[in-house]
Amino acid sequence: MWWDSWSDVGRVVAVGAAAYVSLVVVLRLSGKRTLAKLNAFDLVVTVALGSTLATILLSSDVSWTEGVTALLLLAGLQALVAWTTVRIPGARALVTSRPTLLWRDGRPVEQALSSQRVALEEVRQAARASGSGDMTQVAAVVLESDGTMSVIPRSQIGDWSALEGIAGTPDTQR
Repeated sequence: MWWDSWSDVGRVVAVGAAAYVSLVVVLRLSGKRTLAKLNAFDLVVTVALGSTLATILLSSDVSWTEGVTALLLLAGLQALVAWTTVRIPGARALVTSRPTLLWRDGRPVEQALSSQRVALEEVRQAARASGSGDMTQVAAVVLESDGTMSVIPRSQIGDWSALEGIAGTPDTQR
């Protein structure tokens, strides 16, 4: 339990270093999106990459070659999904959630808050974090597909065009 052998420690060091270098190469080849905080699918890929690296490091049943193959497979599948969502209409909706308007014209959108399971205090916290102290001066708060909240003050709302396609955005204001 506390100690097995030097050969096990040596395996972790040797395979761990090789697996780490391999992961860095895979991430560089796959591009920035692989680690981007874009949506739930990207998060799953990021967690899976970490889990795969841990398995390569700690499981003597998994060879370095098998582990690198798994890393390449995950990065390749993520690239395929990204390519598909950009080029095939409607595919994005299968992988990512649609942004939702939680606050409109100084007032909460109660139905959206309820359906998205977001507390009004969380919307206020996002407003404070953006530097807004007066909620009546907040034109919109959007729950983005990556789970973050975007806060748009009245002075910056313009023609509402940045909110086009967001669930709950009033067509009359665009």
